[in-house]
Amino acid sequence: MTIHVSQVVVGVDVAKDEIVVYRSDLEQVLIVSNERSTLKKWLKALPANSAIALEATNTYHLDTTEMAHEMGHDVYVIDGSRLNRYREGIGIRAKTDALDAALLARYLSKESDKLRIWSPPPKAYTQLKSLLRRRAELVRHRVAIKQSWKDEPLLEKALADYLACLEQIEKNIQKVLKSIVSEADMDAQVKRCQAVEGVGVLTATAAVTGYIAFLGMDPRVRQSGKKDQKRYLSKRGDSEFRRLFHNSAMAASRSPAWKPYYQSYLARGLKGTQALVILARKLARVLFALMKNQSEYKPSSMFGGCPQT
Repeated sequence: MTIHVSQVVVGVDVAKDEIVVYRSDLEQVLIVSNERSTLKKWLKALPANSAIALEATNTYHLDTTEMAHEMGHDVYVIDGSRLNRYREGIGIRAKTDALDAALLARYLSKESDKLRIWSPPPKAYTQLKSLLRRRAELVRHRVAIKQSWKDEPLLEKALADYLACLEQIEKNIQKVLKSIVSEADMDAQVKRCQAVEGVGVLTATAAVTGYIAFLGMDPRVRQSGKKDQKRYLSKRGDSEFRRLFHNSAMAASRSPAWKPYYQSYLARGLKGTQALVILARKLARVLFALMKNQSEYKPSSMFGGCPQT
C-alpha cells in the first residue's frame, strides 16, 4: 500500500508507560503517556487519515493500534527484527526511543508499497491466541515450581495441592478454548486437523488460529554466488504456535505414518532437531491444505511413507 502524498507519516516507538512520536511533516518528537485517555487526545490532534508506523511489542502497542484504526488512520505494525536490519542497512549506529520513532517514519515512507495496512483480527483469533499463550505460561510455571520444590519433603503436601490447583486451571482453559472454537464454528476444522498423526487438540486449535506463513516456520535463505549459508527459521510468527507444532512433530516422528519421513532426513545427515523442524513444517502445510480444501486426511504410503492429503 503506497503512502498518499497528502498523508502525514508518523513513527511511534512504544513502551509500557509512554510512547515516543515522530511526525515527519513537522520533524518533531513528542512524548505521550501510554494511557487510553491521553492516547485518544493525541490521536484526535493528528491530521485525518495519517499513516502511522508502530513496532510490534508484546501488548503495549495494542491500545494505540486499535484506537488509531478506529479513528480512520492507516496503521502499519512493523516487525522488530525487520526494523533492526533496516537500521543496520542505512548505517544508523545509535538506538534511542526518539531515533526509533524517526526510523519507523522513514521506513514507512520508503517501504510503504511493500507493507500492509493493519486491520483488526477476528475476535475468536485474539481470544484463542491469548488463552494458548497463557496456558503455555502456566505449563512453564508448573514445571519450574515442580523442579524447585521436589527435594523439599516439608513442602510435599503443599506442592501436591498447588499442582492440583494448576491442573484444574489448565482444564478450565481448555474448556474455554473448546467453547470459543465451537462459537466460532471451527469445530470441523479442529477435528479435521486432529486426524493427522501427532496433532492433538491444542496444536489443531493453534493451526486454525494461524496458518504456516504466520508461524515463522519458513526457512530464511542467504545465498550469494556459490556461497550458500546455513539456513535458519525466520521465527516471525507466534513462538507458542511453533512450540506446539514441534511437540506434534516429536509425537508424529514415532508414528508408523511419519516415522519413515522423519528417518529419511536423519539418513541424509541432519540432526534430530533439524529433522523435527522439517517435519513440523510439513505438518503445518498438511493442516493448511486440509483447511484450505476442506478435505479429509488420507495417509498414503507413497513418497517413502510421507502422508499426503
